Amino acid sequence: MFNVDWSAGRVSVPSGRIFEYTDDHISAQFRDGSNNLLLDRLTSLPCLFCEEGTTNEAAYVGQINRVRITGKDMSLEIRFDTEVPPLQNSIMYANRTQLDMPHEFEFSRNHWAVKDVDLYRFLLQTVRPRRQRPKVFEIAEHESIEPALASAMMPFDSAFNVVYESIREAADNAGLRCRRADDIWENVAIIQDVVSLIDRSRIVICDCTGRNPNVFYEAGIAHTLGRDVILITQSDHDIPFDLRHLRYVRYLNNGEGRAELMQSLQNRMNTLLGH
Repeated sequence: MFNVDWSAGRVSVPSGRIFEYTDDHISAQFRDGSNNLLLDRLTSLPCLFCEEGTTNEAAYVGQINRVRITGKDMSLEIRFDTEVPPLQNSIMYANRTQLDMPHEFEFSRNHWAVKDVDLYRFLLQTVRPRRQRPKVFEIAEHESIEPALASAMMPFDSAFNVVYESIREAADNAGLRCRRADDIWENVAIIQDVVSLIDRSRIVICDCTGRNPNVFYEAGIAHTLGRDVILITQSDHDIPFDLRHLRYVRYLNNGEGRAELMQSLQNRMNTLLGH
């Protein structure tokens, strides 16, 4: 639990904060007779890399590859488990008893604790439950959202290529990479490519212009999967009554209009990403 940039892969933490909130009989297993740290044993454990807080702070599951002690600090080289999507501290706080983190102050204190908890068992039981599987197409048993992936759902029409470029520019500026369904060709059925892309996406942009039925179907899938969806359109009349309660971005398909669309999308993405 340190307020550092875990995603950088290399972090430095105070060695004096190790084994806080750790039972004595556990910490004793990671020291030798001279009270030196048994680093090989310590780094063999799976880790939760967290920032302080109890709400939407990011937390990652992974491993420590290497520890180097320099003075009063420990330099860590870490890697994330790509099979486990980023978590939020709110999930851990809600299940703090199972994680042997009963004290709220533990979530607001920079420290390195060791717990007698089967982390992956906890994740399988609590964080990644099985979900009902559709029959028309396939989705993975456990969702695996790519934090930096956005996708654009729009008609397969060359007239929308310039619009897509504005969407992609907005995503780039927000630190995301954007893909369009016709960018990929991984499955025999195109719907499977589309669903797979939506399922992996952090944000989904749906262009409702022309009331294209495919786009509405894809928007429904994205909403059902719980993705953040941004609706855009060239005409207010293309937003159905059932979706009018949702915020959407109206744009003009000319140079000035697409520039405004790009800025509006960038602002909305930054808000959704917490930038």
